[in-house]
Amino acid sequence: MCTSVAAALAVLATPAGAQQFKPSDELEVVTVTAQKRKEDPAKVAMSISAVTGAQLQAEHIRDITDLTRVVPNISFTAASGNGGAGPGTSNIEIRGISSTAGAATVGVYLGDTPVTVGNVYTMGNIEPKFFDIDRVEVLRGPQATLYGASSMGGTIKFVPNEPDLKEREFTTYTEASNTKGGSANYAANVVANLPLIPDELALRIGVQAQHTGGYIDQVDGNGAVLANNINKINDQELRAALKWKPTRGLTITPSVYYQRIDAKDIAAFNLELPNYQAQKQIREPSTDTLLSPSVTINWDLGGADLTSATSYFERKFDRTQNGSAYNSYSLSTFLTSTEDGGKAPPELIEAIAGLPSAVYLNNQVRQVSQEFRLASRPYDAAVSPWTWLAGTYFSRQHTNVVENDPIFGVTALFNQFGFDIADPELLPDARPGQFPNDNSFAGAFHYREKQASVFGEVNYYFSPALHATVGARYLKADTTLEQRNGNYLAGAGNNSNAATSSHAFTPKYALTWEVSPTNTVYTSIAKGFRLGGNNIFVPPTTCGPDLEAQGLEAGPPDYQPDSLWSYEVGSKSRFLNNRLSINADVFYVKWKNIQQGVYLPTCAYTYNANAGDATSKGFEFDIKAKPIPGLTLSASGGYVKAELSNDVGIENGVVGAVAGARIQGVPKYNAAINAVYNFAAFGDKSAFVMAGMQWVGSSKGSLDPEQTDHDRPGYHTTDFSAGMSFDRYNVSVFMKNAFDTDTVIQHPQVASIVQGYRLAPRSIGLTLATRF
Repeated sequence: MCTSVAAALAVLATPAGAQQFKPSDELEVVTVTAQKRKEDPAKVAMSISAVTGAQLQAEHIRDITDLTRVVPNISFTAASGNGGAGPGTSNIEIRGISSTAGAATVGVYLGDTPVTVGNVYTMGNIEPKFFDIDRVEVLRGPQATLYGASSMGGTIKFVPNEPDLKEREFTTYTEASNTKGGSANYAANVVANLPLIPDELALRIGVQAQHTGGYIDQVDGNGAVLANNINKINDQELRAALKWKPTRGLTITPSVYYQRIDAKDIAAFNLELPNYQAQKQIREPSTDTLLSPSVTINWDLGGADLTSATSYFERKFDRTQNGSAYNSYSLSTFLTSTEDGGKAPPELIEAIAGLPSAVYLNNQVRQVSQEFRLASRPYDAAVSPWTWLAGTYFSRQHTNVVENDPIFGVTALFNQFGFDIADPELLPDARPGQFPNDNSFAGAFHYREKQASVFGEVNYYFSPALHATVGARYLKADTTLEQRNGNYLAGAGNNSNAATSSHAFTPKYALTWEVSPTNTVYTSIAKGFRLGGNNIFVPPTTCGPDLEAQGLEAGPPDYQPDSLWSYEVGSKSRFLNNRLSINADVFYVKWKNIQQGVYLPTCAYTYNANAGDATSKGFEFDIKAKPIPGLTLSASGGYVKAELSNDVGIENGVVGAVAGARIQGVPKYNAAINAVYNFAAFGDKSAFVMAGMQWVGSSKGSLDPEQTDHDRPGYHTTDFSAGMSFDRYNVSVFMKNAFDTDTVIQHPQVASIVQGYRLAPRSIGLTLATRF
């Protein structure tokens, strides 16, 4: 990533009369809070990528999928075998720790608020928009000591801008672009920073609205276009934060973040049709809202700092899937044709298979959490060789999933052919009341999760240049699942409750040696952990053939926790008076009892199982250079080899889970290069030109080699931008996916229909930013 972009934009926003443009000679240093205190990342014993808000804006990194292409060893994939390719349906993976089952493998934080959700049904990670963000920190490797159970692959922190107690400021940003073969995109935001009482009380408030144009067309069976650009997305964001400093040592910061994402359809298309066409009877919109209020209190006690972080988040994710393939078609397969000695005319079977059906999913996640932590002062050789941090964490999370699967017109169709839909001689095991309002399946699932943990970390300095770190967290969690389901496609139905308990001790050890003030080497060993849980009921009546293919008579009732140990060695160096920086590391991970999702393609159910053990090994590097003032070059990349190390998964019914099988969703490598040149134009105007290219290697979309998504190809993209300042205004132009890469990068299976997913086509646009 190009660290000079932030400085360039700051200069671009400065009035020409106030400051003559002068390119910086040094690389920018971005402070991070990876270890719950502000630090220079070069002194932290872990692999970190910190991307500033200015960089996100300048390089047009719009979402997490864009971020995965420019940050080493982070990737995304569909949330489950039935997940899709729309907003809110992707899982994030770091360093090959990839799983579409159970709890998340990457922790997601919005400030001090954990917004991590598990792989429940077809929900993916919460994806906060990059709005009014100071920086995004990607912490690679297990972060269980400070961030808890789901941070076994790493943690992503969205760090918002804080209110400034001194400076009044208004900023605006507008953007307009057009997508090749699609519709227009536009975005606008305004942010105000208002000191209400100088040096004591300030308010920061901002709003944003965006429209992302579509490029997928809906067609009928004859190829006629029914609707253009169906995958449009509208989103709105609001963030408000109040910073109150009643005394010199006490700061209280209440804040609230709200976002709403309305997707008119998903970005998947039919592989057998021309590019960017989808044949579907039912449109697949979704609405994903996130509300997250929090209060953070920082109190300087003199010898230590006390922090209290109280937070709540609520996510509502309502979506529709086209269920025609597995609801209507599945129902038709239960009928026996008169030609085969049954009671159903072939015409009835064919007509049922062609009926439209929807899957209505209403998801809600609510969590309240509280963290207290006490941290010593930063290291001071004259005071003590020790520094330390200790804390406690509590959370309660409730997840509700309600599903209804109507097959539109099915009762009337049976009547039209002179049959009763409740006739068991026609429809096996049928009985009255199994299709209320044509609903073929109704399910309600309530997950509860309670966590409590204590954690701590101590550092001992043998000398100012050499220190050791020992940390640990003890965690205890209880999870429950209540499920109620019925109607015909639920088979006999299931009303049950199940509960599991988990506990873990996750230590961390590190050694850091500052060979010189500008060169640090480190090594670390850390344990990661993920909770086990209960599976939803898999009806043997409708899923019998699928279960037989897995060697099972029934779906497993639960799945066990998994854990890993990570071993890492790295170096962080700055040379030539901070005009060259080189960070690099190697890692090796042993993953035990890995949780994976098992998708049953015929009945479209998914259950979770433990697929044996795995290893992940690889490296990352990040190089930045400023050979001359104004020119910054950067290159970053990573390589991962993540694969199963035994055949235990086969015994648990996971097809393809054999030693040597690559973990799904993990590219072999990714890399990015970037160049930005800042220069003076027309005497005192500042300007820049920038170019970047990203590569993502091949991966496996499933363990089962027979699945269409098993082989995912590598691909690359290229972006260009240029801009200039005019007093308080900054104008830029950009081209994203400049060479219009259209490789099918994933084959998500959406409601039993295998589809394709490509990058968004080339877009060309213009931006205007102001600062007053």
